[in-house]
Order: sequence, then C-alpha cells, then structure tokens
Amino acid sequence: MIPGAINLLVITVLIFLLGMFKPKWPLFFMENPSRFLILAITTVLFMISATLYGEGLRREKLEKAALQQPATETVVHEPVPVPVPEAPKPANPAAK
Repeated sequence: MIPGAINLLVITVLIFLLGMFKPKWPLFFMENPSRFLILAITTVLFMISATLYGEGLRREKLEKAALQQPATETVVHEPVPVPVPEAPKPANPAAK
C-alpha cells in the first residue's frame, strides 16, 4: 500500500506541474480546462495519497506487532460433566 501511495503522489506532482504550465495537457478531454480545476484535482489526489500512506504504515505496524506476539496460548482440556439420567421412581403402593 505504501509503494502505491508514493506512486500516486509522484503522478499527482506531475499532473500539478504540467497542469500549471499547460492545463490542456493533463485535461486533454476537456474543451477549456482551468488551473483552478487542476489545483482542485491535485488537492484531492494528494489527500488520497496521504491517506493511503498513513493506512499502509498503520497496517505494517499491526502486522509487525502480530508477528512479535508469541503464540503460547495453551489449551487446557478439562473433563466435561456428563448428565446422568435419573432412575425411575418406584410406584407408591399407598396411592392405589
């Protein structure tokens, strides 16, 4: 994720420099592009690349922390109590 963020930042800088020099070059599909539009697009791309870079650093830190934690959780097997069915009660001879 970090290399992608750096690549996007380089592309953003190129778009900004070319767009400030000749706005028609990066926005070739528009009839009358303006420098303000280039500024808005590169601002959004810069925010995206900064977010990607920060997220990449966060995930890298979490992965390193997960690898450093030892997996020493031992499972203790305890016997499970088994229910015993009750014996049938004898019939009451006085009830008859």
